[in-house]
Amino acid sequence: MDIDALGALDVRENGVSITPTAPKPRQVLALLALHADQVVPVSVLVEELWGSTPPRSARTTLQTYVLQVRDLIGVALLQDPADRPARTPKDVLVTAPGGYMLVSGEGVSDVREFDRLAGLGYRAMDAGDYPRAAETLRQALDLWTGLPFSGVQTGGQLGTEVKRLEESRLCALDQRIDADLRLGRHRELLAELTVLVSRYRTHENLHAQFMIALHRSGRRGEALGLYRRLRNTLVQELGIEPSVRLARLQKSLLATPVDDGRAPVNGSVLPLGGAGAVPIS
Repeated sequence: MDIDALGALDVRENGVSITPTAPKPRQVLALLALHADQVVPVSVLVEELWGSTPPRSARTTLQTYVLQVRDLIGVALLQDPADRPARTPKDVLVTAPGGYMLVSGEGVSDVREFDRLAGLGYRAMDAGDYPRAAETLRQALDLWTGLPFSGVQTGGQLGTEVKRLEESRLCALDQRIDADLRLGRHRELLAELTVLVSRYRTHENLHAQFMIALHRSGRRGEALGLYRRLRNTLVQELGIEPSVRLARLQKSLLATPVDDGRAPVNGSVLPLGGAGAVPIS
């Protein structure tokens, strides 16, 4: 079974979609797919579907949704190879004590693959292997096609998972950009960072990375203007000043000539000219 959740939900068995179109069964499948090969308690499914005020018929209605998903699984199982042991929908969507479990078999989950690749990328960063880190994190990010679980109604469980996944993506993106900066790819990052700081208007590290990329591209004035805009946003919208780290970066830009982009990179800091090292991660 292949599970795509980093975008529109699409669950396939034998290449055949088993994703319901009706909202509630779709929500049930999304939560089961998220925890594939683990038992999801009935109480968790009920809370996901109806929150803290489920109807009296919640468990019976949940069983109906499970049957609807099993009907779709049954159609997909018709494509099983002839030499494969016979399976029924109950073998794939299992009724377990207290809950249900979706059996993924040897299929691929894009969420699990993203977590695996991101972990490899983080370890490569820690080891100072920036080419490998940049490539591995780029592969992880390429798995994303949109907002996670797009098109699925989300309750408390799925809503929390969507936030976790979005934060995980942002962390991987941050580390990949850091790796690219360390590899001297500052000019290649300018267009991407332009979009990112517009989308994440208070994200200090993305702004710091953009400031460094601009500075190293001979655009110090724009880098300083970016700092001023971020400071105005933070003060007006959140009532806070930029962090000490970002203020240090701004002072370094003011005190140094335009970088030629060839400054060495060391550890978790990006040196800027002769003003000393400014941490950005």
